[in-house]
Amino acid sequence: MSCTVPDPLNAHDLSTDVAVIGGGIIGLGIALQAQRAGHSVTLIDPAPGTGATFAAAGMLAPVSELHYQEENLLPLTLASAALWPGFIQALAEDGYPETGFRSTPTLALGADAADRTALADLREAQTRQGLDVAPLTIREARKREPLLSPNLGAAHLIAHDHQVDPRAVAAAIEARLVAAGAEGQDHTVVRARATALLHEDPFDTRSRTCGVLLDDGRVVRAREVVVANGMGAAGLGGLPEGLVLQLRPVHGDILRLRVPAHLQPLCTATLRGMVRGLPVYVVPRNDGTVVIGASSREDGSAGVNAGSVHQLLRDAQVLLPAVAELELIETTARARPGTPDNAPLLGRVAASDGTEVPGLVIATGFFRHGVLLTPIAALITTQLLAGVRDPAWDRFRPDRFSPALQPQEIP
Repeated sequence: MSCTVPDPLNAHDLSTDVAVIGGGIIGLGIALQAQRAGHSVTLIDPAPGTGATFAAAGMLAPVSELHYQEENLLPLTLASAALWPGFIQALAEDGYPETGFRSTPTLALGADAADRTALADLREAQTRQGLDVAPLTIREARKREPLLSPNLGAAHLIAHDHQVDPRAVAAAIEARLVAAGAEGQDHTVVRARATALLHEDPFDTRSRTCGVLLDDGRVVRAREVVVANGMGAAGLGGLPEGLVLQLRPVHGDILRLRVPAHLQPLCTATLRGMVRGLPVYVVPRNDGTVVIGASSREDGSAGVNAGSVHQLLRDAQVLLPAVAELELIETTARARPGTPDNAPLLGRVAASDGTEVPGLVIATGFFRHGVLLTPIAALITTQLLAGVRDPAWDRFRPDRFSPALQPQEIP
């Protein structure tokens, strides 16, 4: 494989089978799966695990995350949720058991009569999709979670929605990749920023992608490049001509609180509430903390929003009055990469002649589903690296918003 690189050549340039741009949980999961498939892998990110993954609550919730007009996502989210136990088990067998995986259920809660109606309408939509959502009385819900408010308007049990700790999963995967490097695969994690894709023909961005230019001047040569750096994907140089990655930043504020000993456990299930029409969730962690989230803002402000913090605490207290007694230890805001249809951009890219751009896979735009969709994104990407394409996932092609390419059915 030839690859045109900037002059002069750098003695510290790298070579690998698969270069993965982006060290969020999606990029980490893809790198891990590709490595397990026998590829040499280089993950490129200046600070892995510190973007949207750092803020994410980690709910594995294909049922309670079902939204109106997003039904096309359901087969993908269900398939990925089914993969999570095996994904976690493989990490444990590798010596990395600390992932915060919990198979406790989710309780969907409504605060008042209007919220009860909204939950009932959502349950009807969920039931039409064949999903298991069981109504509970408030007494039954409080038997499961004694600190729930007795004044709630509705409760539903979702047995198959679980959770992980995204920070713990990301740390475990990075450690696994670094350990593989120590065992002989050099430079599995490169702490640098990717600035551009490189191509066999430097004048044709639809020619084979063969490497990545880094901000320190080095080049990573690769047989395959996976672009999985979230919002940064659209700003990469060297993207195929005509490819439009329509990504928008959707900021979310999220809180972490420590539960005092006399209130532990505050809750054992994940609580997803509707309070005066606004969503709020409370997610318990194994370390005696809880996560409360999350706002959804498209105001362009990257900092933590005071109004959002107030709203989240206020609404969480409607579900669990004891929240007022917790210690607020962290407020975080991060941007999630949204797309026009809130579905990911995942797959290879069509060229204008109906072929595909070789050597390139896109995996971004996962919006609020990044953690949930990590195992399926890793599986689909690894299949593509092996020349296997599953038509079931063509609806998520990354070129579907690129009119100049007019993606066709590609064999």
